[in-house]
Formats: sequence, C-alpha cells, structure tokens
Amino acid sequence: MTVDFFTPIVDDPYEFGAIAAANSLSDVYAMGGRPLAALNVCCFPPKEDKDLLRSILQGGADKLREAGAVLAGGHSVRDDDLKYGMAVIGIAPPGEVLTNGGARPGDKLILTKPIGTGLLSTARKKNAIEEDDFRVAVENMLELNKAGAEAMKGLEVSACTDVTGFGLLGHGREMAAASGVCLAIELALVPLLEKSRWCAEKGHSPGGAKSNLKEFGASLIGKPKRDEWYSILPDPQTSGGLLIAVGASDAEKLTARLEDLGVRGGCIGEVLDGPAGGIKIIDE
Repeated sequence: MTVDFFTPIVDDPYEFGAIAAANSLSDVYAMGGRPLAALNVCCFPPKEDKDLLRSILQGGADKLREAGAVLAGGHSVRDDDLKYGMAVIGIAPPGEVLTNGGARPGDKLILTKPIGTGLLSTARKKNAIEEDDFRVAVENMLELNKAGAEAMKGLEVSACTDVTGFGLLGHGREMAAASGVCLAIELALVPLLEKSRWCAEKGHSPGGAKSNLKEFGASLIGKPKRDEWYSILPDPQTSGGLLIAVGASDAEKLTARLEDLGVRGGCIGEVLDGPAGGIKIIDE
C-alpha cells in the first residue's frame, strides 16, 4: 500500500492528473508488484472551475486504466492549494517482493528513465526554456514504470527503488545504506533528459536539489569534474524511473528486455563491497 500526491507540475490539468497517477503507482512497480486498485486524493480550491477538477481526475483515471488497475473511489477536501495523487494497493507473490535493501556486491545498476525533470521544470517556470524543450520532461513523467517492472520478472534482481523526490543521489544512498554496500555510478553512463545539463550549467536548479545535496552529499566518494553534476545527481524527479540492482549474469538480459519494451535508460554502474552507504563517483 502506498500514497503520493503533490501540487501541479505542468499547466495542462489532464496531464497533471496522469503524471500524478503514474508517480503514485511507481512504488508498487518498484517492489515488483502489480497495482490492483487506487483511491483519489485531492485538495481543490473552492473557487476554481470544476471542469479543471474533471480534467485532472480523468487524466488520473486513464493512466490507472493503462496500468490495468481499478479506480475504487477517493476523497477530496477544499484547499487553497491544488493537490492531487492516489493511494494505491498492489500485489506481488511473497517470494518476488523487492525492497531497496538487497543489493549485493557485483550487481549491475540499471536506471530505466533519464533524469532531469526537476531542472527542466524549474527552467520552464523561469521561462528559460520553451514549452517544446519542456515537452521531453512531460513525456518522461507520463511514462509508467510498468514495462520496467515486467522486464525484471524471472531475473536475478536483488533490489529496486523508484527515483523520485530525493533524486538519483538520495535514492541511491538509501539503497546503499539499506543494503550495506556502496554504489559506483559512472557519470558518462547516466541518461539525461535533453537540455537538463544546460539547465544545470545555467543554475536553474530547484530548491529540492539543494536540500538533497545537503542531506545526502556526505555519502559521495570522489568528486565530479564538472560542477553541474552537483545539481543533476540530487535533482528531484517526478514520476522518475526505477533503479535496479541485478546480478551481473542477468544484466544484459534485463537491458535487452527494456530496449525491446521501448524503455530508455541502461546500466549506470555497479555495486561494490563498501564503504556501506557510499556513492562512488566515476568521472573519466
């Protein structure tokens, strides 16, 4: 069982609803599960047009339908700040439930979506990029992690987490700490959304990235050669991809499955024996 909701990340109400639903479903996929049903959670300003609410709820319902789950109802309250998301119930066979705490030395690290949604969102709010530039982030956020979860089935996957508000740095740190291992990340292999590096270079970094760096920066082992990585690695993601620790013998099989399913991303590093909780940066 999981719940998530947030304020609008895009202007289009239908797409906001769909993105919020995709984000809410990700925790179930990250645990190797299949979503069964969900309840809407909505805070809505009383003076807003109800057609706006209808569009948001329709976007969420359609994305839930795409996931093969049932909308079972929900609850709304009057609030000056619009917020929307879902409480989701999923299921997985007991022997196939994944957590972020089982990564083993020698595992390969697979990331199923490029990162940079926070940077692009911030730059768009400042009118530093055009709507067409931001569109790549919207499409990324609309994408379910369903294919990534399906691709893991039957493979030697030891740990998984979705990359959301804590960014790649924070969620990687959580996996490393929970597993008692160190994650080695090769920066050249980390997939980035188009123009996100430019946004980082120009200083369009969200406040959440700064908070994440302050919270998790001590786990870094080694320094990136370029300063923009201090904005990219902790960049908070909305409806981000899955970070998967998979046995080396199955890593190529997993990446091949993901490619066949049209999932972007790939291998970004490996799991090391220690120091526990560390994030080793490889920047060559």
